[in-house]
Parts: sequence; C-alpha cells; structure tokens
Amino acid sequence: MSVVVSLVSAADPTPAHAAEWAADLETLLGHLGRHFARSEARTHLRAYLTGLLSPIERKNGWQLAEQAGDAAPYGLQHLLGRAKWDADAVRDDLQAYVRTHLSDPAGVLVIDETSFLKKGTHSVGVGVQYSGITGKLDNCQVGVFLAYVGAHGQTLYDRALYLPRDWADTPDRRRQAGVPESVSFATKPQLARQLVLHALDSGLPVAWVTGDEVYGGDYHLRVALEEREQPYALTVSAKQAVVVGFAQHQARTLVAAQPPDAWERLSCGDGSKGPRLYDWLRLPINHPYDAPWQRWLMARRGLAAPDDPRSVAYFLVFAPTQTSLTTMAQVIGERWGIERAFEESKSAVGLDQYEVRAWQGWYRHITLAMWAHAFLAVTRAVTLAASPLARARDKGKKGGPVSGSLAAFKQHRGLRSA
Repeated sequence: MSVVVSLVSAADPTPAHAAEWAADLETLLGHLGRHFARSEARTHLRAYLTGLLSPIERKNGWQLAEQAGDAAPYGLQHLLGRAKWDADAVRDDLQAYVRTHLSDPAGVLVIDETSFLKKGTHSVGVGVQYSGITGKLDNCQVGVFLAYVGAHGQTLYDRALYLPRDWADTPDRRRQAGVPESVSFATKPQLARQLVLHALDSGLPVAWVTGDEVYGGDYHLRVALEEREQPYALTVSAKQAVVVGFAQHQARTLVAAQPPDAWERLSCGDGSKGPRLYDWLRLPINHPYDAPWQRWLMARRGLAAPDDPRSVAYFLVFAPTQTSLTTMAQVIGERWGIERAFEESKSAVGLDQYEVRAWQGWYRHITLAMWAHAFLAVTRAVTLAASPLARARDKGKKGGPVSGSLAAFKQHRGLRSA
C-alpha cells in the first residue's frame, strides 16, 4: 500500500492505517469480482489492481506480471483482451462508489481531455492530433474525461476514447481494432455531452459543470445544461459571440469596452503558493429564461500583465440570478481539479502506461486505473477526516466535512452502498 501512504501522508498514517487499507482493498476486490465469472479472471483482476496500486515505477504488462509473481504477462493481457467482462458495468460500480463516498452538494463536474503519446499507427484512435502533454501536434490517442471535484477530493468519473474521422470511416482499421459497429464518429464536445448527461442522470450531486474552451464553445452542450437548469461556467474563446440587448458582440470587444473599475480582484482558490488571485468582471447577457436564472459573460485577467490581451480568459456562465461573482470565480478555479486527477492517475496508478491496441483493451485498462485512483481518493479523504488535526479543525461543525467523511468511511469499510 505504498502508493496509498504517499498520497495520504498528511494524515500521518500508521501501520494500523495500512492494515485497514489492505482490508478495504480486499473488500473492494470481492465486490468487483461479481463481474468476472471465471476464477482465473478474478485472480488476474486482483493482480492488476494491486499492481496499479503498487510502488513499481512502470505499470505495463511485464512489470505488473513481475509484481504479481508471474513469469509472463499473458494472464494480465488476457484480462484486458479476451476475458469476458463488461468495462461499462465496472464503470457503473465505480460511479456508485464515488457517489457514496465523495458526494458533495457543492460538487463540480469538470470536463477535459488528456492525450496518450504513442508510436505507430495501429493503436485504436491514434493519429497526429493536438496533445496537451506536448503542447503541439503529436502522434497520440485522446480521451475525453469527467472528473468529480468536491470538498473531500477529486477523482475521474467517466471516460470516452475520441475516434478521429479517419478511424471512424475506415472499416479495415475499425475491424482490426475491434471498434463496435454501434460506434460512429463523434466530436469531443459530443462525447462530453453524452458523459455529462449520463453523470447527471446517475444521481451524482452536481452544483456546477465546468470545462475548457473546446467544450464551452459547444452550443448544444450549453443548451442541454440550461434545459436541465444545471449551472455551468465554461471557458470560451475571445471571439465568442454574445448578445446584449439587440446587438451582437465578440467577448473580447465587450470586455475591452468596460471601465477599469469594473474589475474586481478575487481568489479562485488556494494554490501551492497561496491564494490564486486574478482580476474578474462579469456582464449580464441575453437569455430566454425566467428571472430566477441569468447568463453572464465573465472575464479573468492575470495580474502580471493586465494590459496584455493574452492574459484575459473568457467564460459563459449560467446560474441563478443571485449567484455571486466570488462563487463563480471559485467554481472556475475548480477546473484545476481534473488536472490534479490526471497527474495523480498517471504518476501513481499508470493511467497512461498501458500496452493495448484494441478498443476493448483501452476501456478496460482505463476503467481499472480509474478504480485504483478512486480507491486512493476515498482512502485519502477518510484518513484525513479521521486525523486529530482534521477533527480539531472541524470540531463542533454538525454535518461538516469530518462527520460526513467518517460516515462515508464506515460505509466504505463494508461497501454497503456500492
């Protein structure tokens, strides 16, 4: 459980903690085992998940097999390739686990993508496309993800592999990679919309939805959220068209026309060096809804070079009319939660260290890596909540973070609601 120790070190873990975490993992493995009919598959599931949670540096097939004491990785490769189990059903259990143990009435659902650098042309969905890892066009796969960010931590909640059109429209490539016939080309915003609506339908408490420009610029996503009266704060481009009164403006033009005193300095959350301070403003824009709801154009300006237009980011916000600017700034700051989840998932549990080429293998590895990270996130949350420092900090707060997390911890120990 060395990875768990490293991610919850602020709680001063003891050998007793490690024993509890090991027992929790056993319970979790027993619960997930119901998706695997054959005992060999359950054995390989145990080896795979414990390997992802182990301190080994690389978590590919050979290293995971060595960690499990196997002479070759064929059993683990069979788990990802030919064994009979449903990755979406295991994903559904993951989502129930997150809802049970990390739910927060103020929780934020964050949309983003991450890339997986690859060599060659045979891995499903691979191609020369923009990689956020390198900041340029590169040979990679791209996955669209949701993260859930709340008071108790953050973890990944859902995933979808982006299939470029040259893959989606080429039968031979699809067949060789095992792409299901039901899968057709979908843009990244379309994939995100499917994931978000599924998450909202799953019963996850979501106060806000946020995401970057790729998703904020999608009109259909925004309309789908507004029809559900779901608040959002989505990044858009400087050229985003907005309507005020009877005139249409670009976001950058409208913001540039505002007086200097329209900006307000606020923190969007704490970073490693303290509060993340920016200058903010918001402007109401047209909306077809009743008075309880409002749309805003919002802008965030960096402090280092306030006169540089490149220091300004733009957002479209939909929320109840009484929502404060401070709340909106803090929600926008929560978008970094998915970056933390990506970083932890890649560095700690091997999200990007797979060696599969087929559609099914990608979804299976990613789902199990998400499970490993969710287990870490829950373990960290309940351990921190049970620490003396946390109890002292929240003493007397009825229903606050500590009491809520301890209740979740008791459920977690038995997985009663997962």
